[in-house]
Parts: sequence; C-alpha cells; structure tokens
Amino acid sequence: QVQLVESGGGLVQAGDSLRLSCASSRRAFSMDNMGWFRQAPGKERELVAAIRWTDDSTYYTDSVKGRFTISRDNAKNMVYLQMNSLKPEDTAVYYCAAKYLTTEYITPDYRYWGQGTQVTVSS
Repeated sequence: QVQLVESGGGLVQAGDSLRLSCASSRRAFSMDNMGWFRQAPGKERELVAAIRWTDDSTYYTDSVKGRFTISRDNAKNMVYLQMNSLKPEDTAVYYCAAKYLTTEYITPDYRYWGQGTQVTVSS
C-alpha cells in the first residue's frame, strides 16, 4: 500500500516562505517522478513543480518560476517544495504526487496522491 503524506502548510503573509515536505512509502521511490500540484477554490488542479527520477530535471509552472524550488532526498524517501516570496494567489491545497515507469514527468497523469496540505497566504 502506497502512502504519500504532505506536511508543512500553514497560514503566512505575502512575502513569507514555507517549505512543504512529502514522505513516500514506496520502496522504489528513487525511480519515481515526483510532482507538486495545487488546487485553489473554484480552480482546476495545477501542476506546480516536478522532478524527474532519471536525472533530477525539474519543471515549474510559469507563475512560480524563480520563487519555488522542488528537491528530493532519495535516502529518506522525501520530496520538498521550498516556496519563497509567497503571494495570495498561491493560496491552495498542495498535493504531493508520484508516477513511475516513465520519464514523462510534466503531465498531470500521476499515479499516487497524498491527501494535501493547506497553504494560505494573506495580503
């Protein structure tokens, strides 16, 4: 049974920083592509950042480039999302996700999902 568990969300003010963490129970974590998605009220779920298992190549949606950084620690089965210079429009539930047996990591068809962690940014 696969579990992804997010943590690190909270209520912050615009300009503040947060670091989200995701713990994976998968034995083959080092061969999983990992992504962070978010979903704001009334909006569709959006791929925010992703990291490929083969070479640690990263992807960021345009709205977070230069502010967010995705990273992973394969020895600990952890993936992180460092979020700096947060804006009110970053407010959403953030989800950790994993997909495997592929090098395509910037598409939304991820296989495993966490329950999400709330990030709220006040102005």
